[in-house]
Amino acid sequence: MPHYFSLGKIPHKRHTIFRRPDGGLYAEQLVSTEGFSDNYSLVYHCNPPTRVLEIGKDYPVAPKIAVEQNMQHRSFLGFGIPPQDDYLESRMPVLVNSDVYLSLAAPRKSMTGYFFKNSGADEIIFVHRGEGVLKTMYGRIPFSYGDHLVIPRGTAYQLEFRDEDNRFLIIESFSPINFPKRYMNRSGQLLEHSPFCERDIRKPQELETHEEKGDFLVLIKRDDRVWPYHFETHPFDLIGWDGCHYPYAFSIHDFEPITGRVHQPPPVHQTFETSAFVICAFVPRLYDYHPDAITVPYNHSNVDSDEVLYYVEGEFMSRKNVQKGQITLHPKGIVHGPQPGAVEKGIGAKETNELAVMVDTFRPLKLTEEAMKIEDKDYYRSWME
Repeated sequence: MPHYFSLGKIPHKRHTIFRRPDGGLYAEQLVSTEGFSDNYSLVYHCNPPTRVLEIGKDYPVAPKIAVEQNMQHRSFLGFGIPPQDDYLESRMPVLVNSDVYLSLAAPRKSMTGYFFKNSGADEIIFVHRGEGVLKTMYGRIPFSYGDHLVIPRGTAYQLEFRDEDNRFLIIESFSPINFPKRYMNRSGQLLEHSPFCERDIRKPQELETHEEKGDFLVLIKRDDRVWPYHFETHPFDLIGWDGCHYPYAFSIHDFEPITGRVHQPPPVHQTFETSAFVICAFVPRLYDYHPDAITVPYNHSNVDSDEVLYYVEGEFMSRKNVQKGQITLHPKGIVHGPQPGAVEKGIGAKETNELAVMVDTFRPLKLTEEAMKIEDKDYYRSWME
């Protein structure tokens, strides 16, 4: 969980008089989770955030499912998703279930003319290519290659890109995203043996207060539909805020790998967790140092989860001919492991330079029509000699 943070001006006590320079009151808003019982922030608007000019016609954005029940190892060439100018139109769900949507996006243009708010899910935007700024009412967060942008549900945002070369993996979670419990002490502090710490969590900075009025379009997503809301005031009109509920960034390059004398299991790579899936980071690291260690992962069965691996960079210990942006899906109930020759090749090797993001879901994933367009249909044969 993010720790307490504050930006801008706030009153000495919450729920007390806080006046503007002209004598009017700032509008206090509580942004809370689990019905006032978990993380929250108090934010202070220059204008009431409730003034709606118009609500446009809602429209569907549900993924189109091509394979409801999958029992086959699959691979998808993620960079096969074509770039599009608009950010929302570029988001293509490829693997989905009732807990999580995994999408690819390749937007060319910065978000202008509208803001986006996902009211039904937390989002993690993993930046494979591109640089820019995530803008929210909480402030600005610069981002670049390797960043996880963690955006809590209900947060209106815009993405500003440096140029048109942008590639994202977007993880849309319908349950809250947290740090693994075993990394934290009873007070919520990240423990000394955690592979990252609070110094690695980049919080919003440079609070920008937009007091202007007009017609501001916020596209609000929930339950696979989008509602166009037109507000009278700018969504980023905060004079200040404080609390533990806000967006943040964490770079995969700041993850410190845990290694051992023999091969370590995937939980040592974990970065985030929910009640329905976990997220891991595979980063450059030294291999196992037992004199007889088999450094390549052993054959294994996912008996209770579907395993998704998104390849980012480098040469992978257990697989050859991997492409940037490639996705592999290994469903529960089928054994998978290193390709022929990988085990022998790995003996005596000292390190790996691989970079990847893994998502293990506890419920089976469905394949969308967009996924089938970029599938490597012979992947399940890749373990043959």
